[in-house]
Amino acid sequence: MDEHSLTRILQQQLRFSSKIKSADAAVLIAITNEADPKVLLTRRSAYLSNHAGEVSFPGGKRGPQDTSNIVVALLEAYEETALNPFDVQLIGDLPMQKARNRMLVKPVVGLIPPEVQLTPQPAEIDRIFFASLHSLMNAPPIPYEVRYAHQSLYFPSMRVENEIVWGLTARMLVSLFQYGLDYQKEWPFLLNSPAFHSNKIKYGK
Repeated sequence: MDEHSLTRILQQQLRFSSKIKSADAAVLIAITNEADPKVLLTRRSAYLSNHAGEVSFPGGKRGPQDTSNIVVALLEAYEETALNPFDVQLIGDLPMQKARNRMLVKPVVGLIPPEVQLTPQPAEIDRIFFASLHSLMNAPPIPYEVRYAHQSLYFPSMRVENEIVWGLTARMLVSLFQYGLDYQKEWPFLLNSPAFHSNKIKYGK
């Protein structure tokens, strides 16, 4: 696929769902509007009680005063990264995803200027970074070890910009490829134990 056409294809393919269902939380998948588009990602603070140190999209839980999933995604992105909502060109949403805590999370997709200036909210975000959309599409699934009940499970992950993308964030990216770019990325629910220890990335629970 010609990477120069990726943002154009996204704009043609994505729409907002006609059946609006309120989610428990929402995230913003912000993509730079340029020839080699990049996805905005964050690494959560190591001191948070939930998902500490994990890579995620800007986003958060819906509050009682929030009027829509779009509002949640834009406000949370502003609070976490200082992304001005007026810099976001909304182009559509993706199917609801269920998080590990069983919360329903709605991904909202938008384009942002490539030169946008962002600042991490230090209490929540350790790092803001951008990953090439083309690289994410082509990144092979790498086994990522998660410990559950004294057993090892290996989930697929992507290794980009010296970070590990797995779980809900990775599934949302795979959904973006499928619905926004007509690209079916192979993404099994679980992987077999890696053959070599060097391929294994440990995550303690």
